Amino acid sequence: MYIYMLWMRYLKARRQAYICIVCVMLGVATLIVVNSVMSGFSTKLRNGLHDLQSDIVIESTDQIYGFPYTAEAMMEHIRRSPAAEHIRAMAPSVELFALAQFRANGHSWSQQVRLVGIDPKYQRQLEGFSEYLMQDERKTNPSFELDPAALHHYEWFHPPLRPNQVGLIPNQPPAPVVADQIPLPPLKGQEDKPLKKLEELPPIDNTPLVIQKPHGIILGCALASTRVPATPTTPAHDSFFVDRGDTVAVYTLGSEGFEPVWDEFVVCDYIQTGMADFDSSTVFVPLDRLQRIRTMEGRVNTIQVRLNDPTQLNQVKKLLQNLFPPDYVHVSTWEDKRGVLLAAISIERGILNLLLFLIIGVAGFGILAIFSMIVTEKTRDIGILKSLGASSRGIWSIFLGYGLLLGLVGAGLGTALGLLITRNINEIEQWVGRRTGKELFSRDVYYFKEIPTNVNVQHVLLIIAGAVLIAVVFSILPARKAARLKPVQALRFE
Repeated sequence: MYIYMLWMRYLKARRQAYICIVCVMLGVATLIVVNSVMSGFSTKLRNGLHDLQSDIVIESTDQIYGFPYTAEAMMEHIRRSPAAEHIRAMAPSVELFALAQFRANGHSWSQQVRLVGIDPKYQRQLEGFSEYLMQDERKTNPSFELDPAALHHYEWFHPPLRPNQVGLIPNQPPAPVVADQIPLPPLKGQEDKPLKKLEELPPIDNTPLVIQKPHGIILGCALASTRVPATPTTPAHDSFFVDRGDTVAVYTLGSEGFEPVWDEFVVCDYIQTGMADFDSSTVFVPLDRLQRIRTMEGRVNTIQVRLNDPTQLNQVKKLLQNLFPPDYVHVSTWEDKRGVLLAAISIERGILNLLLFLIIGVAGFGILAIFSMIVTEKTRDIGILKSLGASSRGIWSIFLGYGLLLGLVGAGLGTALGLLITRNINEIEQWVGRRTGKELFSRDVYYFKEIPTNVNVQHVLLIIAGAVLIAVVFSILPARKAARLKPVQALRFE
């Protein structure tokens, strides 16, 4: 009973104990907040990569030529395989690098892009694409059709040209008549043939020109806009310099040899995923049009596969690998495609947690110093307790229990503080931004509307256990010193 009484007495009477509690509390709170934010970013990034990559990707080893068979033949072969029962949807596509030339507001510039040819009827079955499109009506029914506003914008700057009776462009003023014209000598061999008058010439064919239907293109948001920082009166927003209806010329390689091919597309929409690397380098065009200009004859170089159960990635991957020769077809999961990035995030998160855990280590050294001081000050009291019958194990328990109590109180308060900060981190960030005039979480870098957080109960419990363990471990040395004191030596201390 005396052990518990001494615990509470030391906890209430010693201000040094409050310092240890505050150190443990701050360390635990910091670790919980950082872990929650890092987990939020990691989860959002993984979900975004997963949505845009699909579960399994089947690629041709020759990305220029593509698969030797048509897309329909490849997918039919998969449907007849044992892997078909695990597959929910498939979508063929052509993915390769290209050069895009933009024309807008009287200016033109070029940029290397990742060109993706897709078929909307297949792509809508995969999910993870249409929800990132910026036009609401296109989210439910993705397509490359131009809406009336974009079509009007395109036709305004690209009016149809039709010949009139004299071969002039409509509304073009007639050529001026010069009074004093210098007579030209007749052409060689035509000296005896006088020039015919205009009315004697055969009539010009007034058949209207065939107007080619424009083909749509979907641009990554960052390719067509700049991020305008927030001001006291307006929030941060995107300012588009490439409008819907502007033309984009795309240059790439044909499927036969290395001959360049190109075509002109019209911007119909934008895609905004929140990942700057994707939004600043990716464009989508109709699959059939890309196949035509590259003379691919229905072939593709990529087939995206979405599974019924994403946890069966490796099992289905092996089934698909057995269907195709490895020299011509490569099968990989989305984690294989993004493994380096995901591993880098995991390593950074682990290193950051290790460094922040040193804060709790500082609290542990504080507990060691305070407990050593207590043992020195209370040597006479320890001698009295031993002379009254207290065992060395009891003295050991006093200091170990005191360290455990400090760890539990500090970890409990730190957990409450960390969860409170995590829950209100966006409000705290905005308040600090208003006070300092600087935006802590820049929306110019991330398209997130708020700081993402994800509280993992298992991680929180591990942090609490680590903090308590450090407090107990650093109490062992002073407790051992106190337990080894001899009653006679302790009483003669003064």
